[in-house]
Amino acid sequence: MFSYGSYYYIIIGLQIFCGIHSYRSGTLNRWIFLIAFLPVIGSIIYLYSEVLSNRSSFRSTIKPTINVGAVLNPGGNIKKLEEELRFTDTFANKVKLADAYLAAHYTDKAIDLYEASLTGAFAENEHVMMQLIVAYFEQECYEEVIPLAKKLYRLPQFARSKAHILYALSLENIGNIEQAESEFKAMKGRFSYFEQRYQYGLFLMRAGRDKDAWQIFTDMLNEEPQLGPLERKGNRIWFAQANEELRKISVPENTA
Repeated sequence: MFSYGSYYYIIIGLQIFCGIHSYRSGTLNRWIFLIAFLPVIGSIIYLYSEVLSNRSSFRSTIKPTINVGAVLNPGGNIKKLEEELRFTDTFANKVKLADAYLAAHYTDKAIDLYEASLTGAFAENEHVMMQLIVAYFEQECYEEVIPLAKKLYRLPQFARSKAHILYALSLENIGNIEQAESEFKAMKGRFSYFEQRYQYGLFLMRAGRDKDAWQIFTDMLNEEPQLGPLERKGNRIWFAQANEELRKISVPENTA
């Protein structure tokens, strides 16, 4: 039988594993608060979101976003985070509050805090830059997205990130259609990249290329039965939306 001491060491070991894994994945800034302050629940959430859902190359590459602030502050207690920042003006407190603002769609406030936090040793913090891409895109500031994305482009995690999708969409919105399609093509892959491929299909439809879009959506749905239960569950929204878009497209000739 396990003693309480044994459970303690298991929990510590779990925290250490999650911390090292997160550091090597380049996501430590996003997860450190959850792992440190909610060691059991936080580690379980981390393992499910970042380890188990990534155990196979045949998986979705855009994972559900977990709002760390909402977990640590039930009810989305933004006022508490604002007080913490007023009391202790640190990079971490700025980012926690900015993340909460962004999740609550107070996008202007989020942008102000993210921009203010990019100074000194944190001038090129990848989490902040990723979040700024999301915030700028929500505000339709597409020209602001481009330089940030270029700074992050060579990071391994950028290739599979939401920020990469928004980069491609921003290129489309500023009229750089050819480069936008190049980015979407870079995010294609069998049994993976389902959100990216869905967005690529929409891009093709906007370009009047329904036949190409039909093929993208059809390939996605043909792959669905071959995925494991976790992959199917994690990507069911993209399969449902791909199926919905297919209903809007006439089936091309010479396809069966």
